Amino acid sequence: MDPLLPPDLVLRRRALPGGWSDEELTARLRRGELTRLRPGAYLTDPATLDAVARHRHLLVATVAALRRPAVVSHQSAAVLWGLPLWGVPLDRVHVTRRPPASSEVSRYLRCHAVRLSDDEVATVDGVAVTTPARTLLDLARTLPAEPAVVVLDAAVRLGRVAREDLLHRLAGAGGVPGSRRAARAVAFADGRSESVGESRSRVLLQRLGLLPSSLQHPVRTTDGLFLGRADFGWEEERVLGEFDGRVKYGRLLRPGQEPGDVVFEEKRREDALRDEGWGVVRWTWSDLTVEVLGPRVRRALDRGRRRSG
Repeated sequence: MDPLLPPDLVLRRRALPGGWSDEELTARLRRGELTRLRPGAYLTDPATLDAVARHRHLLVATVAALRRPAVVSHQSAAVLWGLPLWGVPLDRVHVTRRPPASSEVSRYLRCHAVRLSDDEVATVDGVAVTTPARTLLDLARTLPAEPAVVVLDAAVRLGRVAREDLLHRLAGAGGVPGSRRAARAVAFADGRSESVGESRSRVLLQRLGLLPSSLQHPVRTTDGLFLGRADFGWEEERVLGEFDGRVKYGRLLRPGQEPGDVVFEEKRREDALRDEGWGVVRWTWSDLTVEVLGPRVRRALDRGRRRSG
């Protein structure tokens, strides 16, 4: 049995030797007991799969159908390594083959024909896959800045790679297409960003010329009592920024607490921050636009300067 094969994925090439017939598979499709994922691959319960889980199933089915060996790469490799993705298409499985293979794109497969050294290949669940470092560099070279920084931040935070190692590998890559774009993304990566939203916020704040002076900024009273930490800090203006509207003092309910209790505690903590001379600016997913976030942060910084003056 393929160690990667999920129990809710049915492959025709395995079902027929196991006693199934094409007529039975067709009948189950008609009755809605199976859903076609791709030719020769079916799902028993697709409603339970999010986009990443569905891509992993598509990956298994597509790799099983390959006629020539290939190494899973790019966003498909990131899925196998458990790295978070945002804004990345997952409709095709990405693989890499060494030259003289040629690049090709089909409905379910994107094949990259590029150089790949043996030390850039690992194995996950029995499948050949690019190493985390090679996977991240491939993504940094091919993705826009925002989704590239999201996955780079997460990989650095999780300890999958060191940013310095990625920069070193880029320096030795010569004129590989996309290397300059990748170098910018890698240089900007920061493992202190703890979520997709924080990473996206950093990219947007950089674009707006409003980068904070610190991340995960610790806040203490004048007596040294630790109040907590905030996602972003503009220390000169004494302004704290929070991506999701919840300062990181109590994001999880404690046993016996109701949501209202947490809201009340957050209000008390924000009052304590203001008592210490800090302003707080908050934003959520829907606010991550130039038109909303820029003016909001600028107003907060202007208020901070007036307080300091």
